[in-house]
Parts: sequence; structure tokens; C-alpha cells
Amino acid sequence: MFGKRIKIFSLLGFEVRVDLSWVVLAVLITWSLARGVFPDYFENLPEQTYWFMGAAGALGLFLSIIFHELSHSLIARRFGIHMKGITLFIFGGVAEMSEEAPNAKAEFWMALVGPASSLLMSAMIFVLSRYGEGARWPVPAVGVLAYLAWINIALAVFNLIPAFPLDGGRVLRAVLWGLKNNLQWATRITSRLGSGFGIFLIAFGLYYIIQGQFIGGIWWFLIGMFLRSAAQMSYQQLLTRQALEGEMVRRFMVTDPVTVPPTISLHQLVDHYIYRHHFKMYPIVEDGRLTGYVTLRQLKEIPHDQWDRVTVREVAQPCSPAMTIPPDTDALQALSIMNRTGSSRLMVVEDDRLVGIIALKDLLQFLSLKLALEEME
Repeated sequence: MFGKRIKIFSLLGFEVRVDLSWVVLAVLITWSLARGVFPDYFENLPEQTYWFMGAAGALGLFLSIIFHELSHSLIARRFGIHMKGITLFIFGGVAEMSEEAPNAKAEFWMALVGPASSLLMSAMIFVLSRYGEGARWPVPAVGVLAYLAWINIALAVFNLIPAFPLDGGRVLRAVLWGLKNNLQWATRITSRLGSGFGIFLIAFGLYYIIQGQFIGGIWWFLIGMFLRSAAQMSYQQLLTRQALEGEMVRRFMVTDPVTVPPTISLHQLVDHYIYRHHFKMYPIVEDGRLTGYVTLRQLKEIPHDQWDRVTVREVAQPCSPAMTIPPDTDALQALSIMNRTGSSRLMVVEDDRLVGIIALKDLLQFLSLKLALEEME
């Protein structure tokens, strides 16, 4: 979902990060407020003032989304769910969970607190704006506060739509989960609603574009695309988690992996290993011990005319937690490491000895077979 993320601060033990796509949203909001919203409601102000108001409105929305996602994170932590942090991106913000809610009750309260926090934020800002109006605060300050009160209501209402993965969809999933005690069924129903709502927003965006409102139409179109994709992805992630839950890496690993000695040349590595076995990563074993690994990436960094003189030992990478995993680790963790690092193979290590290789294709094949068998039941 995310690209390059930058940590901006920590709050109550949670890291708050900004995805670079948020810059696009901040610019769009500032521009639309400065050029459209505030000039329509507050006439005859200097143009520079409108831009200051636009920037203040974007900053206020930024803080409102953090408050919304922080409320999710605090309730999640209360139910014992580990939170990775809060990330702001082009479509808003998300509190990143490393696991599903343990039960329907936790899911319900964790989802409901988001819109409730936005309504609370709206009420506090509204009271502040009315006070400022009575105290004759400057018009730009009161105007920005009025906008933030309204936008928090809009944020709450939009999130209450019963379409997964919006908060309303999560509330509905919690209710269905509690009624039937079947998380997969509840997720399937709500993710279909989420996908359908995404299609509606796509169509709505296209209608706007046809009517000549290009920027607004594109925005609704992109939000619809995102929600539809997120709904489908969330269901697939749940199926993956349930299928691999409780399975150990030991079950999937290849116990006689292809290894290379550190003394051979890169030319020999290519001719006798890469062209023969077609892997992109090879463990390096010397005297029965795993000493590192070599990949195609390291090979490409060496000029071709030096392959005869350079040995595997000279380009070897040391083992790290990003490339090694114990045999009794949960397969879900192996899949998470592969997803985070982009590696399709991990070395399974026990007491500095290579005991196997676990490959992404083997996990996916098992997942495909298990899901197919479950559909036949």
C-alpha cells in the first residue's frame, strides 16, 4: 500500500509516519481551500490570506486524521493488539495492525471509536469557533475553525458507511462476526459491500468528469478504486492468515537446498548453479556452516570481465534476520518477512546450520490447495 514513509514524531508510544503521497493530498487540499472554498464563504479578503487559511485548513485536517487514527490505536492496544503505528497517505490515514482483532467485541469498539472521535473533535472545534466569533477573533481564524468542525463531521459520516474496510464496514463485520461466530463469512459479506461501494464511487467520479468537474471526478474515481482494491485485498489477507495460521516453517522448507562453496568464481557460479537451478539466491556453506549468501544483485555489480577472478566469498552477504528464519517460526511470519523485504526465498537456520530453504512459491501453492479444498467442503 505504501511507498517511501517518513517518521515525523511519536505519540503515546505510536510512531506517526507520512507517506510521500500525502504531499499530493496536502497540496490539493490547500489549493482547493485557498482558491475555492474560503473565497466563496469569506469574500474580499487578501489573496495571501486565503492561502494561509488553506494551509491552516490542511494542517488542521492532518491533525484531525491523526486524532482519528490514534483513537483506533489506543483501543486496539487496550485489547492487546500490537499496532505498527499510524501512517498518513493520499487517501487519509490508517492505524496499522499486525494482526486481526481477537474477537468481535474488540473489532466493534476499535472501529466505532474512530467516527466517535471525529464527532468529538468536531464538537470541540465548533465550541471554539463560536467562542472565537463572540470574542471577535479575526475572520480567517474563525473561518478555518468552522471548516475543521464541518470536515470532521464529514469524516465521521463517510467512515460510518457500512462498507469494509471503512469503520462502518468494520462495525458491521463485528456485528455479523458476533452473530454467527464466523470471521471469514463476516469479512466476505462486508468486503463485497466495500467493493460495491467502491464501484459506486468510481461511477460517481465518471459522472462528475462528464459534467465537466474534472478534478472532483478524478478524486472520487481514485477513492473508489482504492476502496474496491482495499476491500478485496483485506479479504484475501484474511484467507491467507487463516490458511497459514499455526503452520510452521519446517513444514514447507526444502531440506536439501542447493548451496555453493565460497571458493568458486562468479563464472562458475553462473555456469554450474544459476543456469542449472534458476534461483536468484544461493546460501554459501563452508565446513557445514552457513557463512552467508549470494544473489543475482551482487553478481550484477561486478563487471562481466572480472567474473573469472572474483570469488563468491568476495561478494558474499552476511546472514541477517531479513534473510534467515528458525524452522519453528510461524509461516505467517515468513510470509511477512518476504513481503517486507521483497525476497522470495528465506534460509532456514538452526544453530548456525542451514537446515532448509522456504520459498514463496511453496507457501502460495499450499495456500491455493487449502483454499480450493475448503471451497469443496
